[in-house]
Amino acid sequence: MSKPSFWQRITHKPDVESTLNADHQLARTLTTRDLIALGIGAVIGTGIFILPGTVAATTSGPAITLAFVLAAVVCSLAAMCYAEFASALPVAGSAYAYGSIVFGQLVGWVIGWALILEYMLAVAVVSTSFSAYFASLISGFGLHLPQAISGAFDPAHGTYINLIAVLVILLIGSMLSRGMNTSMAVNRAMVLVKLLIIGIFVVVGAFYIKPVNWHPFMPFGVKGILAGASLVFFAYLGFDAVSASAPEVKKPQKTLPRGIIGTLIIATILYVLVAIVLTGMVKYTHLNVADPVSFALNFIHQPQLAGIIAVGALAGMFTMMVTMIYSSSRLVYAIGRDGLLPKWFGEVKNQLPHHALTTVTIVIAVLGGLVPLTQLVNLVNIGTLIAFAIVSLGILPLRKHEQIHNPGFKVPGYPVVPVVSFLFCLLLMSQLSKETWMMSLIWFGIGLLIYFAYGFRHGK
Repeated sequence: MSKPSFWQRITHKPDVESTLNADHQLARTLTTRDLIALGIGAVIGTGIFILPGTVAATTSGPAITLAFVLAAVVCSLAAMCYAEFASALPVAGSAYAYGSIVFGQLVGWVIGWALILEYMLAVAVVSTSFSAYFASLISGFGLHLPQAISGAFDPAHGTYINLIAVLVILLIGSMLSRGMNTSMAVNRAMVLVKLLIIGIFVVVGAFYIKPVNWHPFMPFGVKGILAGASLVFFAYLGFDAVSASAPEVKKPQKTLPRGIIGTLIIATILYVLVAIVLTGMVKYTHLNVADPVSFALNFIHQPQLAGIIAVGALAGMFTMMVTMIYSSSRLVYAIGRDGLLPKWFGEVKNQLPHHALTTVTIVIAVLGGLVPLTQLVNLVNIGTLIAFAIVSLGILPLRKHEQIHNPGFKVPGYPVVPVVSFLFCLLLMSQLSKETWMMSLIWFGIGLLIYFAYGFRHGK
C-alpha cells in the first residue's frame, strides 16, 4: 500500500462514524435551558451597558435600534449554518471539527487555531475589565487595591500583576473542574442576576422616556445605520461557543439548534430594549461616554441604580468567561483527541477533559494577569470571522457528504444563505485594520509551524 502524499495528508477527512463516537466518555447532562444560559452568558456582557450609547452618539443616533436588528439578521445567517452543523455533527470542537470533516485536516487546524486565539484572548481581555469594574465597585465603599496588584506587568508604572483578573479566572476554572451540573447551576444563577438588572434598567428607564429625544431618528441617515450595524455585529459574538458543548448535550440534534438560535433571538430583544430606553431617556448626543447607562441613571437622578448596573456588568463578564473557558477547554480537548496537539490534552478523567481545562485556565490567567492586551482585542474579531466564513461555506460540502444523514435542522434558502453569510464575513474582515491583519498573520504563521512540526505527523 503506497504512502499517502503530502496533499492527501493535509486534506485527509476523519471518518464521521468514529468521530461521532469519539466523545462517549463525556457525560450528556446539558439541556436547552443550559445552552441558552451559556449562549446569553457569552453574548450579553458589558457591551449591553456601553455599545447602545456610544454607537448611538457617534454613528447611528436613535436608529441604533435598527442597527442592532440588522446586525442580528446578518449574524443569524452564520448562526443558522452553525445550527445545521451542530445538528448534523454533534461532536466536540465546534467549527474546528466541522472544518476537518468537510474540508480536511489543515483547514480544521486553521479554524481551531483561530478559535483558540479568539476564546483565550476574549477571556483574558474581559478578566481585566472585570478587575477594573470590581475596583470601581469597592472604591464606593472606601476600599482600594494596592497599585502593584492592579495591572499587567509594567514595573515602570508600578504594576506587577492584575490579581483580581487572575483570581476570577482560577475560580471559574476550579468551578468547571467540579462538573457541568455545578457549573451550569452557578452560570444560570449569574445569568438570571444579569437579566434581572437589565430588566430593572428597562422598566425604570421607561418611565423617564421623552419621545422628543428620538428626533431626529436617523441623524446620520441610512449610512449611519449600516456603519452602526458593522460596529455592533461584534456584540453578538459568542453564540458559536454553544456548539462546543455538543457531546455533553441531551438530544443534541434538537437541543443545539434551539440553543444557538434561541440565544440570538433573546440577545437581540435585550439589546434593542436597552437601546430604545437609553436613547429615549437621554438625547443621543450626550451618550458618547465610557458608561452611558450609568450616565443616563445619574442624569435622571437615580444614582443608586448605577451601582446595581455595576453588579450587572460584573455578572455579565463572569458568565461570558465561564462560557469561553468552557468552550476553549473543549476545543483544545478535541484537537488533542485527534492528535494535532499532544494526546495528553485529549484525555478524559471523571467524564471531564481535565488536562485541557487546566492548561487553558493557566494560560488565560497568565495572559489576563501579566500581559498588556490593548493592542490584541481586534484579533478576537478576526478569529471569529474566519470561523464564521468557513462554517458558512462548509454547508455546501456538508449537504453532499455521503456519510452524513441529518434529519434535524437545515439552513433555509440553501445554497443562497450560506454563500451570502460567507460574503458578509469577508466584507467585515475587510474593514479590520492593517495592524490586526499583520498580528493575525503572525499568529497563523506560528500555528502552521506547530502543525507541520507536530500535528502533520501525529494527526489521526
